[in-house]
Amino acid sequence: MKKLATILTDHFEHWGLTHVFGIPGKAISPILFELLNTDIEFVLSKHEGAAGFEASGYAMMKNTPGVAIGTSGPGGTNLLTAAGQAKAFHAPLLIITGHPSMKDTGKGQGQDSSMFGTDLCRMFEPVTKFSARVEYAERLAPLLSHALEKAVTEVQGPVHLSIPFDILLDETEPFLLDLPNRTPTISPETENLIPLLNRAEKPVLFVGKGVHASRAYEEVEKVAEHWQIPVVTTPGGKGAFRTDHNLSLGGFGLGGTEEAAEYLKGKTDLMLVLGTRLSDMSLPGFTDDMLPDQVFHFDYDPTFIGKSLFTETTAVLGDLKANLQTLLSQSSTGISHLRELPEPKQPPEPAPTERMSAVSVINAMRNTLSDDTILFGDDGSHSFYGIRHFDIRKPGTYFFDDIFGAMGNGIGFSVGAALADPGAPVVCLTGDGCMFMHGTEISTAYNYNAPVLFIIMNNERLDMVEKGMRKMIGTSIGGVYETPLDGKVFANSMGLDAYKCHTSEDIEKAVITALQTIKDTNKPVVIEAIIDGDEIPPTMGRQ
Repeated sequence: MKKLATILTDHFEHWGLTHVFGIPGKAISPILFELLNTDIEFVLSKHEGAAGFEASGYAMMKNTPGVAIGTSGPGGTNLLTAAGQAKAFHAPLLIITGHPSMKDTGKGQGQDSSMFGTDLCRMFEPVTKFSARVEYAERLAPLLSHALEKAVTEVQGPVHLSIPFDILLDETEPFLLDLPNRTPTISPETENLIPLLNRAEKPVLFVGKGVHASRAYEEVEKVAEHWQIPVVTTPGGKGAFRTDHNLSLGGFGLGGTEEAAEYLKGKTDLMLVLGTRLSDMSLPGFTDDMLPDQVFHFDYDPTFIGKSLFTETTAVLGDLKANLQTLLSQSSTGISHLRELPEPKQPPEPAPTERMSAVSVINAMRNTLSDDTILFGDDGSHSFYGIRHFDIRKPGTYFFDDIFGAMGNGIGFSVGAALADPGAPVVCLTGDGCMFMHGTEISTAYNYNAPVLFIIMNNERLDMVEKGMRKMIGTSIGGVYETPLDGKVFANSMGLDAYKCHTSEDIEKAVITALQTIKDTNKPVVIEAIIDGDEIPPTMGRQ
């Protein structure tokens, strides 16, 4: 017989986890005590929501479940946002929350997480794939098995188990669950698509975040080259296809390129939509004359297929990577001629201003960061500047969520990713608003040797919302900070080296110095770029 807390940590070791993220509390302390008997490092985050972001970034980088732990009541509610973000990113996140002793449920209890207090199981249901309470010891095996299956198969995502304090200390027969095999679902529609591709005169690939989730980078490139199909990426699909490829038209929607819009305006006859909901961030600027004759929409989830583009649409359901592999294997011949694409247009240089342009920050980053640098874009204008201007030379190196969009998520995701793969160069592109929300996680990065380069674009405001309000009513309210962030002082207060930059030359010098510091110390570094607050970001096309 073994305690449930021991069985859980046995599983963490069995799955190959090196880190578990969270904040201690009485209700979950039995799990923490058992972690002392393992080689797993418990990462003390500064906020439970950030712990969930970090565990999600860890899961995405390591391709295993990530584990975030929070105590009962507010510890659990703080993790709700992280669950919503993990669901949008398709990150296999296991959230474990505590609960006061099961035997006392129904009595007045502090931080009660049952139906008599803050019912965490019901709260987590809309933002996870599975949420349940382990009410007696023998229930752990079937519930953990089901949670694990939901987390890592089909559309990966977060799951939640609430385990009361006394149940964690209870004993049951030991068991050990392997990670489930991901048996890909193949659609029969791939065979019907081949003749349409062979005779299409003006096809296009519309690539979304699902390519990242399925790691289908090679397959997308092979399909594009086999049929000579130009590629357009959504904001969430940024980084899924090389922008220096001759078939790349760049992005569409917020942060999109003129080339992509020009090509779509010429009326495509066949559009392959790959792993995207076609959200309101992906379709700004999409006009009636861009509507394709026919759409084949590849996705695991049929919920949003046919909801945004009203034309003949065929759902290609199942695993994106496997379906593209099947499509390629079924076709013996491709297209030999090259497609005529719009001439690449260099975006205009920003007009000189008293402060540095955000565009010049992105260009300086691209000039100094290696091609294999993995960049997590936080939620805000800064990431849309990256979507528009940061060239991708290796697929799978830019991650951004265009669905849920929790501010500060990129800070946590980058920390978890750096801990999952210590040798990978990881950069977080964030803003002053995001730093105000979850910036204390740079201390977590410092304390646990997560060598992230944090680059803060500081224009002393919540840029997207402030500019959006100005567009709507000519002024804004609540969008500009009365006391702005001093990112360098903030970072220094938590032990980090930091640089305040006012020119693109400052940025390039700071990046080079920071990368050397990271190499020498294995510690994170902060670069604060002071940018023009009046620059118009590439986000104004959204209605």
